[in-house]
Formats: sequence, C-alpha cells, structure tokens
Amino acid sequence: MTLANRITMGRMALSLAIFALIITGRLWAEIAALVLLTIASISDGIDGAIARRTMTTTPFGAIADPYADKILVMSVFLAFASLSELAIPVWAVFLILLRELTISTLRVLAALNGEVMKAESSGKIKTTIQLIAAFTIQVLLILMIWAKSHVLPPPLDIFPALTQTIAWWLTVIAALFTLLSGFMYLHNHRSLLYKSWTERKR
Repeated sequence: MTLANRITMGRMALSLAIFALIITGRLWAEIAALVLLTIASISDGIDGAIARRTMTTTPFGAIADPYADKILVMSVFLAFASLSELAIPVWAVFLILLRELTISTLRVLAALNGEVMKAESSGKIKTTIQLIAAFTIQVLLILMIWAKSHVLPPPLDIFPALTQTIAWWLTVIAALFTLLSGFMYLHNHRSLLYKSWTERKR
C-alpha cells in the first residue's frame, strides 16, 4: 500500500475516534476531538499531494480519498446531532448523509462501468464548507462546556448563549451546499446514470 493510501486509511480511523470523543460530552474529550479533527483535515491535502509528487496515484486512492472525507464529515455531524445541548437540526444532517451516500453510489456505478470518478471542484468546496462548520461548532461546544465550570472572559462569554443558534445555521448552510454539490455531480454524470439504469441489449 502506498504512503498516500495509508494516510487516507488513517483518516478513516481518526473519524471513528473523533466520533467517540465528541459523544462523551466531556471537556478533555472535546478538546482531543478538535485536535484529531485538525489532523484529519490536514491529512486530506497531504495524501493527495504525496500521491501526485511521488506519482503513486492509484484507483483505490481516487475512490478512497473522497470516501474518507465523507466518513469524517458524517462522523462529526452525527456526533453533533447526538448532543442535545447543540440542538443540531437532524433533518439537515439527514440531507448531508443522503447526498454523500448518493454520490458514493454514483462512484460505484462508475467503477462498474470501468471508470474512476475523481473529485470535482464543487465537491472540494463542499468539503471545505463542511469542515469549517464542523470546526466552528466544535470550538463552540468546547466553550459551552468550559462555561459550565469556569468564567469566560469577554468577548468569549457571549458565545455559549449563541451556540445553538450558530450551530443550527452552520449545519443548515453546510447541508444546502452539500445538496447543491450533489445536484452538480448528478448533472455532470447524467450520462453514466442513463447508461446504468437503461436495460442492456442482449
């Protein structure tokens, strides 16, 4: 296995750890989750750069890299949705999951037709927006938990009361961009869909 693919697989493993840490609702765990989320996000750019520089791009990497991004995002938002204090809109998380699973299915269809569907610019922008939302919500969650036992200095002291509102809007905005990206993928690969659901002549 190439170094780039090892990093990609490591990002998947980090996603599971981040999910487990976030759902605990403990301050130390949330801080650790933020650190791991940072590492996982940085690794997203590193594995691709290594693969291109060492000319070790593989079909596995082309599929697994965006798949690892989906696992990371879904793990974080599912964990957020499980925390009642955040009041994350479950319907928005569902839309994110629906889009990610739909495009993953599209990648499988491409593979069955002997094609490798690489990440598009709209997908990269979508992932960036998702991660920005996840980072912001995670920081707000840490501040909220910290404020329960400590006095936050201004202007940080205003954020705990605004956490639910900000988290709600960030999740909705991320969901909207995710859906838009999904529609663009489906439109750009509509010929693949037509080929896949059309009965083949014997």
